[in-house]
Amino acid sequence: MTTARTWAVALTGVDGHLVEVEADLSNQTPEFRIIGLPDKSLAEAVQRVHNACKNAGLELPRRRLTVNLSPASLPKHGAGFDLGVAMASLAAGGAVDARSISSVVHVGELGLDGRIRPVPGVLPAVFAASRAGFDTVIVPRGNEAEAKLVPGIEVRAAASLAEVAVWHGADVEVTEVVPAASAPSPRRERPTDDLVDVVGQEEVVEALVVAAAGGHHMLLSGPPGAGKTMLARRLPGIMPPLTEEEALEVASVRSLSGEQVSALDPVPPLEAPHHSTSVAALVGGGSRVARPGAIARAHRGVLFLDESKNQ
Repeated sequence: MTTARTWAVALTGVDGHLVEVEADLSNQTPEFRIIGLPDKSLAEAVQRVHNACKNAGLELPRRRLTVNLSPASLPKHGAGFDLGVAMASLAAGGAVDARSISSVVHVGELGLDGRIRPVPGVLPAVFAASRAGFDTVIVPRGNEAEAKLVPGIEVRAAASLAEVAVWHGADVEVTEVVPAASAPSPRRERPTDDLVDVVGQEEVVEALVVAAAGGHHMLLSGPPGAGKTMLARRLPGIMPPLTEEEALEVASVRSLSGEQVSALDPVPPLEAPHHSTSVAALVGGGSRVARPGAIARAHRGVLFLDESKNQ
């Protein structure tokens, strides 16, 4: 068979879009090309996939190999497509079972030695695959705990390309490898203070309770040392706990920010950016790849601007 298909996920913010990864072999001058509006990092997947397959004992065919990412009008970015591109390419050459990969979503970046590296945004990617009706998704070992937070879909975690290829029927030896570690996640400030510790300030405490119950904005005004910051940091602890769906939304934003997510937290998040933070850090942005700012990270929670010029 010269044509094979599998699936990957393209992220637009926290929204995941299923992308069909199809590979085709033709009897022309040997070449390996990726088409379908890839960005620079995705175009470089050609070399990563080639070296990873060779070092895993899986030779790509020496013919013209074209990999198309469909829909072609949707921009694709990042190295999370590497695993899908490799599986489709190997299936087109007959190294793995094309039928086996056709109903599986593959997410992961490949190292030159064949290891599968963790990628940001796995949680919204798996969530998109589940909503699209897929039963199985393969993710890097470093993203396993995060991916398993999504109910109703089977998550398989792999440390190497050879391990995934064997699952799809390849005849190759799987050697024990050290899973690629995730990058250190940014430290996330968690509300640990309780409103019960506050003595006095009855009017402000009552205002906090009203704001928490009704989801209202608040303005705390007073001289330095009056307790504004102390009280504001206790607001998430009295807010209604997040539902499972809301906690998934919050965790998805954290995943896009590069944080390691291992559990769904029912406590609303608290973001307290420094008073000197830039507009970009506050609002977020980025070129092609969306980077959540403090406002997005405070979704379903509290954004606390403490004596800031941004007020």
